[in-house]
Amino acid sequence: MVVCNNLRKFSAVAIGTGAGLAVYYYQRLRELDNTVQNSWTNSNRPISEAAIWDSDWDCRDPSSIVRPLKNDTPQEQNRYNSELEKMSVKATRHVVLVRHGQYLDVGEHDKDHHLTELGRLQAKYTGQRLHALGIKWDKIIVSTMTRAQETSELLLKEIEYDPEKVKHCNYLREGAPIPPQPPVSHWRVEKSFFRDGARIEAAFRRYFHRARPEQEHDSYTLIIGHANVIRYFVCRALQIPPEAWLRMNINHGSITWLTINPSGNVSIKHLGESGYMPAKCLSNRIPREIKNVV
Repeated sequence: MVVCNNLRKFSAVAIGTGAGLAVYYYQRLRELDNTVQNSWTNSNRPISEAAIWDSDWDCRDPSSIVRPLKNDTPQEQNRYNSELEKMSVKATRHVVLVRHGQYLDVGEHDKDHHLTELGRLQAKYTGQRLHALGIKWDKIIVSTMTRAQETSELLLKEIEYDPEKVKHCNYLREGAPIPPQPPVSHWRVEKSFFRDGARIEAAFRRYFHRARPEQEHDSYTLIIGHANVIRYFVCRALQIPPEAWLRMNINHGSITWLTINPSGNVSIKHLGESGYMPAKCLSNRIPREIKNVV
């Protein structure tokens, strides 16, 4: 009799444990089915929320502009769909960024920072490359710093453009956009980040956005500027943590090409392209003395 009671208790415990495990594994399988997996690992951890694309990054997504539905009546549905159609984007924007040519870092003022002979040659090669692409430029925007102005003068001699479409922008001046990660021990310029960061972010918001609804054809904007600003723009446009801007390197006179699709999705076609220059003309560091490298 005692043996039978013990068997009953053991059976009850076993059944309860088995049922509990079954429920646990069933729930785990459901969780895994609803989890986005990292294809390059065996980890079951979901992708970070920071990696999820923000479709309204430029505050121009049609659904965020149109007045929301008040009710579910056919009239309200028609009104909403009509307004949504009017705000829908049709065209693609191409933003092409060129870094200035090599310049000599002497003197305390920007007016003393002129292009070297190599920098002038780099600007010419870049202009020839852009000419070969046969692009019709809708806008050309140039940083007001000396090295960018001199680069634009040489580059624009090589391409076809409308002089009335050339603008000069103080927001594009070189600066420190945001403290980089990983930190750089030899670069402690907190005041520069505070001073320059808001300006460079304002430049990004001014020039990076999807096309307007009334724009019928794809457009091409050429920006001639600086390495820090361009790298920050790339991070912001691709929704990469902006603190990563210092992890990439772009050569003098190089071309970076970003495309903003009607959906708001952004892709990069070129990052610091400079393969059209002879190898001896490639540079990315700022010299403090003139060397005959050409």
